[in-house]
Amino acid sequence: MLDVCLLGTGGMMPLPYRWLTAMMTRCEGSNLLIDCGEGTQIALKEKGWSPKPIDFICFTHYHADHISGLPGLLLTMGNAERTEPLTLIGPKGLERVVNALRTIAPELPFELRFIELTEPRHQMKLGPYVVDAYRVNHNVICYGYAVSILRTGRFDVERARSQEIPQRFWSRLQKGEVIEDNGRTLTPDMVLGPDRKGIKVAYCTDTRPVPVIAEYARDADLMICEGMYGEKEKLAKAREYKHMTFYEAAGLAKEACPKELWLTHYSPSLTRPEEYMEEVRSIFPAAKAARDGWSLELGFEED
Repeated sequence: MLDVCLLGTGGMMPLPYRWLTAMMTRCEGSNLLIDCGEGTQIALKEKGWSPKPIDFICFTHYHADHISGLPGLLLTMGNAERTEPLTLIGPKGLERVVNALRTIAPELPFELRFIELTEPRHQMKLGPYVVDAYRVNHNVICYGYAVSILRTGRFDVERARSQEIPQRFWSRLQKGEVIEDNGRTLTPDMVLGPDRKGIKVAYCTDTRPVPVIAEYARDADLMICEGMYGEKEKLAKAREYKHMTFYEAAGLAKEACPKELWLTHYSPSLTRPEEYMEEVRSIFPAAKAARDGWSLELGFEED
């Protein structure tokens, strides 16, 4: 099970009715946040979720609308008597940027750990999540993320018995453990069938449309993608500042075939994004103009 909440949908600056873009996921008691612009804490409060159990924060890039909420969030986590380490992930320079922001949050009762992304693609196992980071095309180094919950194959009782694997090891093998037993190595693949379809959420903002976005969003349960502009006449502006229009995002979704597309990171001038959705849905029917606080509970497909 994966809970997803798009905390804010704004780009550039927060508005009275729209917080800056951030997304949070919850799975097996572990929370992951992507981006932390101004207002993220308030969006969390409005949702009823706590910042204290956040284990991982991924940053797409270091423009203020994606990271300026971090010092306050860290202070709130510290004031909640958090002591567990917090892992931060982002493009090269992350530790330097965070330490500069911590001038106003110098004392924390928990350790910060840093994973800096330097390659075009990087895969990480973070608690229950498999996170793929992939570089996109903005005017600074910027990454998109695909967050997946993997699902192993079914336990095959007949295979286990035919290989004379003691029943006392079955549960441990099913959980992925490798076991040494009387000089014999027992591995999960000896008792499990093919991997089953898991859960995947793809998230990207602040980029021109590039093929890697569709690649990592392919067959996702949810694709959250920047739609900076709904007005067609702003295509030239999107190209100049390396953002995307609604229609370009829909084109990527048409190629990737996710179950749903949520547009986000709207320009402050875009007050009614839903007005443009009829044409967007002619490109990708499952497209939606997301609003702050939208949530989705994703489960594994039944076999």
